[in-house]
Amino acid sequence: MATLMNYNSIITNLYFMLIIADGTISEKEITSGDHMINVESIDETEFKVQMASAKSKDQTMLLQDCLAGLKKLNRNQQIRIIAWLCVVANADGFMDRAEWQLIYRIYHKELNLPLEEIFKVQKELSKLAAEKSTVITKLNTLI
Repeated sequence: MATLMNYNSIITNLYFMLIIADGTISEKEITSGDHMINVESIDETEFKVQMASAKSKDQTMLLQDCLAGLKKLNRNQQIRIIAWLCVVANADGFMDRAEWQLIYRIYHKELNLPLEEIFKVQKELSKLAAEKSTVITKLNTLI
């Protein structure tokens, strides 16, 4: 039985699947996830609960649930989620083959989304994440 997923649970579960795809979770991928949580206004506690839950799920079924949920989202939300996955996958300076295969399968084979639009949103999200990071750093130095 498929689990009903919303935008936040889809992005969180796909984030989990992406960071474990290459067998190595980098500190920069974790930092990108923190930026994603902040920019998307995802509740940190809920995010941690979803991440812990994702670890215990069958990954094939989890992906199927995410794909089913993605297909119910509007096109802009789909593109935004894929763009976040690209931001995270590139965070450590290199998109691993396994990460690319997961992203490619979702955006191209399952959703048939245009790569140019994903790249455009990816640039915007990278910029937003960098701006939020700068603001947080400045606030921390004031405290």
